[in-house]
Amino acid sequence: MKILIAEDDRTSAQFLINGLSQEGHSVEHVTDGRDALSFCLYNPCDLLILDRMMPGMDGLSVLKALRAAASKVPVIFLTAMGDVDDRVEGLLAGGDDYLVKPFHFSELMARITALTRRPQEATQTTRLTVHDLELDLLTHAARRGGQQIELLAKEYALLEVLMRNAGRILTKTMLLEQVWDFNFDPRTTVVETHMSRLRSKVDKPFDVPLIHTTRNSGYSIHAPR
Repeated sequence: MKILIAEDDRTSAQFLINGLSQEGHSVEHVTDGRDALSFCLYNPCDLLILDRMMPGMDGLSVLKALRAAASKVPVIFLTAMGDVDDRVEGLLAGGDDYLVKPFHFSELMARITALTRRPQEATQTTRLTVHDLELDLLTHAARRGGQQIELLAKEYALLEVLMRNAGRILTKTMLLEQVWDFNFDPRTTVVETHMSRLRSKVDKPFDVPLIHTTRNSGYSIHAPR
């Protein structure tokens, strides 16, 4: 298996390189988040072991950029950031597993084995569809019923998160973390404001609403029932 290690601490990286190589894996190593992103996009690998705190681009931003580019590479966070909020943030952003330093190498190997047992998609998803609404992840083009919808950057990001979780209720906190990348502030109305704008473009010109609010819970997008 081809594994990329994104770790700026060379001692930790060398420990991982030695251990994984002895297990028969082909291992590459980068110390900068931007290099990790570039490598995964242009030199596909089977697994990315990703630190959260790196120069150039932090690990969470690397993962979000990969998922925005429709990359399905399995990602295990290996980091000293071990608070519950940190772990939740990493998993919600698209991480497949989260291991906190210090760690036992045997546990890492067990998690890698468990992860590689999961069935992988044969092809990468480049288009999301809910009812007659389509979102192209490569061109960032949105269309409904064949009609193009012009979206601003945050409107697109918000719609992508909703469509990736179609049928699931996403709380305000989840949306703030995934779209705006900041912690929950009960006073902010940024989610409500952008949701209203998104609805005016995605729902109001059409007969069937797709974006729904569940009182005291959050927002979801789903086809008519």
